[in-house]
Amino acid sequence: GWSIQENSITYHVLVILRPPPGHSFHLEQDATGQLAARLSSVKVLLECTCSKKQLLGESLCFVHHPDDKLPTDQRSYLLCTLCTCSYLDLAKITSWVQVLVRSAWPLLPESHHCQLTVLPSSHSCKFLLRSTSKMSIVTEMVFTTTE
Repeated sequence: GWSIQENSITYHVLVILRPPPGHSFHLEQDATGQLAARLSSVKVLLECTCSKKQLLGESLCFVHHPDDKLPTDQRSYLLCTLCTCSYLDLAKITSWVQVLVRSAWPLLPESHHCQLTVLPSSHSCKFLLRSTSKMSIVTEMVFTTTE
């Protein structure tokens, strides 16, 4: 969704997270047996990719090769970077996306005409773009999964 005010536009973007190859997301149930609605209830499981490896010549399987046997670039980046105890960690995801956007911003042509400010938020990513014409654009990215 979006809204317009005098010199400001606000965009709300829903970002659907999908597991990378060799991983799956599983939404756990709460104490009442209902599916929990929080991203922190999404458990990341490793999946066997041995048959894919044989067919496509892909990398080693996360399940059947212990971490110490996998090359550094083939360890589960998702589990190491964006999870806490095998669960998606919203604060880690938010921080990772903020760093990614900040590092990509200077490479965009708009960076010469707009100033990017990362707004504080632990449950979503909020960015403020302020142009030389004093127009402001706020973008809020909210994360969810399809599970």
